[in-house]
Amino acid sequence: MAEKLTEIFGIDVFNESTMIERLPKKTYAALKKTIQNGEDLEPAVADVVANAMKDWAIERGATHFTHWFQPMTGVTAEKHDSFISPTSGGKVLMEFSGKELIKGEPDASSFPSGGLRATFEARGYTAWDCTSPAFLRVDAAGVTLCIPTAFCSYTGEALDKKTPLLRSMEALSDQTVRILKLFGHGDVKSVSCSVGPEQEYFLVDKAKYLKREDLIFSGRTLFGAMPPKGQEMEDHYFGSLKERISGFMKEVNEECWKLGILAKTQHNEVAPAQHELAPIYASANIATDHNQLVMETMKKVANRHGLVCLLHEKPFAGVNGSGKHNNWSMVTNTGKNLLDPGKTPHENVQFLLFLAAILKAVDDNADLLRLSASNPGNDHRLGANEAPPAIISVFLGEQLTDVLTQLIETGEATSSKQGGKLNIGVHTLPKIGKDATDRNRTSPFAFTGNKFEFRMLGSSTSIAGPNTTLNTIVAEVLSDFADELEKADNFDVAVHDLIKKTVTEHQRIVFNGNGYSDEWVAEAKKRGLPNINSMVEAISCMVSEKAVKIFGKHNVFSEAELHSRAEIEYESYSKTINIEAKTMIEMASKLFIPAGIKYASGLAASINSIKTAVPDADVSVEVGLLKETSAFLASAKAELGKLQSYVATAAEKEEGVEQAKYFRNVVFPAMSELRKPIDELELIVDKEIWPVPTYGDLLFEV
Repeated sequence: MAEKLTEIFGIDVFNESTMIERLPKKTYAALKKTIQNGEDLEPAVADVVANAMKDWAIERGATHFTHWFQPMTGVTAEKHDSFISPTSGGKVLMEFSGKELIKGEPDASSFPSGGLRATFEARGYTAWDCTSPAFLRVDAAGVTLCIPTAFCSYTGEALDKKTPLLRSMEALSDQTVRILKLFGHGDVKSVSCSVGPEQEYFLVDKAKYLKREDLIFSGRTLFGAMPPKGQEMEDHYFGSLKERISGFMKEVNEECWKLGILAKTQHNEVAPAQHELAPIYASANIATDHNQLVMETMKKVANRHGLVCLLHEKPFAGVNGSGKHNNWSMVTNTGKNLLDPGKTPHENVQFLLFLAAILKAVDDNADLLRLSASNPGNDHRLGANEAPPAIISVFLGEQLTDVLTQLIETGEATSSKQGGKLNIGVHTLPKIGKDATDRNRTSPFAFTGNKFEFRMLGSSTSIAGPNTTLNTIVAEVLSDFADELEKADNFDVAVHDLIKKTVTEHQRIVFNGNGYSDEWVAEAKKRGLPNINSMVEAISCMVSEKAVKIFGKHNVFSEAELHSRAEIEYESYSKTINIEAKTMIEMASKLFIPAGIKYASGLAASINSIKTAVPDADVSVEVGLLKETSAFLASAKAELGKLQSYVATAAEKEEGVEQAKYFRNVVFPAMSELRKPIDELELIVDKEIWPVPTYGDLLFEV
């Protein structure tokens, strides 16, 4: 298997080794300059690359190509074209030009644009992102050459998640290089943000899934009572993998490895039927592409195994939902990780400056980071004692906190706490190296050795948005730092004073304690840290004066692009809750209330039958159950009527802010009220009568 792995890894990717093998040296050198230095790509070079890419793909069985892009739907999109071109005599040639490689033209009016494009204005363009390698998709349709692209409107605005990410990466690189030059690193030409996204997900049996309309339409269970056992025994986390799950994971790994995705870690997560896959780090744009492919691959492979992969943030109430931890660092083109503190971080002035910049960026822009991790599903997780709280704070650990405390209190940091050795107390066990600090699973933004782990993301979220925000806010602070330090008469003194001033002013953002505690909520309020409880509350910060200034300054988003995205976010929330509410109405009306009535009718018939046969029989149990069932049915019917009315009213609200707030403040609570009596009915009604698989069926019978 090990030999097979090395043979298959990257076999479906037009990667660097394939380009070296198939491209003329001059063409490869020109393409490499474009990828590494951002130089313009000559049309002649594109033609040669396209022809080589086509030949490689056709040799592997490809008949079609597609520009693979990431519109603001949260999923990927593609339009397939064959390589065929007609010739005389009714024959065809297999052709693919540089023009076709560089540019495509999907219908931009059919994707979310937030008003950037009118419905009748259809033209949009996809542009080849040569920094992310093309790959082959092998499925029932055959073999397709997929070309990662950016997607923009006819007038040049970004209509996707990839374009702003690439812009933010350039901004971060430019400002970081300015700082590094001041430290004497003239050899550094560019800096890449490196990302490793951990992906959590659930697997359920497909046959059971198909009997649940809520899972089909919304990705989560809108009804469901907890089974006798949930996750309280803590026996699923890192537990032995079931054979069916192992088979799924084995195939997912192989599919990922063929696509050059460095799938590294797999294990059971906390909740029953929940699992995780984690890759090795890659540059942010490639990591984003890979994460989209991981999600697509897991869904595809699950189907082959009679399973369904659920990526919703909260598919089941009462057990942990799923997130996506975004491990972020900055790496120079010379291979230096700028967030590696070394063994003596108190002496590493360059590291301390970047650390100070990140603290300031997070503190000044906590609202933007909170928004970047927002979607309707994640509202169920954040602040719910299973995921980081909605309050943004930074965990640094004992070692770095001690260094910063020394700076703040005395103006100098003279020592760094060391980890030492851990003696477990058994002679046959080795003494193991102990890290200088513990980890904190409750922190939204935690330093973990040589990177920051942004832990708030939802499992279905594209990592493009959070990394775009993170790159931009850090670039903004580094820009200000560079402006100040470039004018300094004495760089060493200036950088020392800047670090001390910054960490002193932003020490409120550092919190190493229990983020789940009520005491932290009160403490955070005292510190002045924002506590944004929902996606709808967060969206407005996208179009704030601060956001327009920062994103505009670094050419990441224009003001028009920000406003369009705010509109899309409001619409997305409204549409999501509307679908969920309508699904609840249909399931309650056609499944659960009729099932309750059927059960009640059976009870009534049983009572009458017993009383007829034995007039003085004690039927108090049956009568009690009938009364209880009837009460829950009456409650369900009343709450159903309210929800139907609220959904009708929501449709009349003005689209955008007003409608989204109504869905959040009125419809969403009404959905919870309808769920309560239905879930109580589930605990009473015979299993044979209950119309859908229960939580016990879904979570434990995989």
